Amino acid sequence: MAGHSKWANIKHRKQKQDKKRGKLFSKLSRKIAVAAREGGGDPEMNADLSFAIDKAKDNDMPKDNIERAIKRGTGELEGVDYKQFTYEGYGPGGVALYLDIMSDNRNRTASEIRHILSEHGGNLGEAGCVAWMFERKGQIIIDLNSTDLDEEEVMMEAIEAGADDIETEDNVVTVYTKTKRFQDVKAGLKKKAFEFVESDLAMVPNTTIKLEKSDAKKMINLMEDLEDHDDIQEVYSNFDIPANVMEQIEKEE
Repeated sequence: MAGHSKWANIKHRKQKQDKKRGKLFSKLSRKIAVAAREGGGDPEMNADLSFAIDKAKDNDMPKDNIERAIKRGTGELEGVDYKQFTYEGYGPGGVALYLDIMSDNRNRTASEIRHILSEHGGNLGEAGCVAWMFERKGQIIIDLNSTDLDEEEVMMEAIEAGADDIETEDNVVTVYTKTKRFQDVKAGLKKKAFEFVESDLAMVPNTTIKLEKSDAKKMINLMEDLEDHDDIQEVYSNFDIPANVMEQIEKEE
């Protein structure tokens, strides 16, 4: 397990994912507004908007917030004109970073992200410098502690639902799907009453870099600071932290 799925598992174990719900709702609102602006306010005619709304609902975003975000996107309500773009770069140990951004001021955002990266031993790179290392896939993460089924039973259910690939580590199952099959597989697993740690379309790394303790601690701190930035929608990376290294870090906290 590496990169985005590894980070989702770390957050889940540290139980930090619910502590910044207001910031999460703000990011989801931006995503909905941009999708509505670019493809219209009808989710049945706008796949990106439909996906953004589903993600908001998965995170218990109130219906009123979703409707206001759509109206800001369509111009029915006044809103900020956010632009969507990506940044690429490197983190501790030479790991690749791929950042999904939504900002109303690209120059300000670039300056702030450069500062965050430099504080943690990283740097921004040229467009395309790491994108080739990733492939967009559906990613559904299931904590085995949330179900009565064992690992093999969960894997069989995922395969039956249409999963493309499956990984397991530390009592967590990560289900990968083709992008076009993501919603169908997710719906199939939901019918089985699985609880998801996270479910999203993600940039999944084709290769990974294992980090030793020093770089691993820097990487975790970098990920936290990047995710805390208002303009960063998602952070993808190809780091891998071995279980024994993660245990050492957790014991020191």
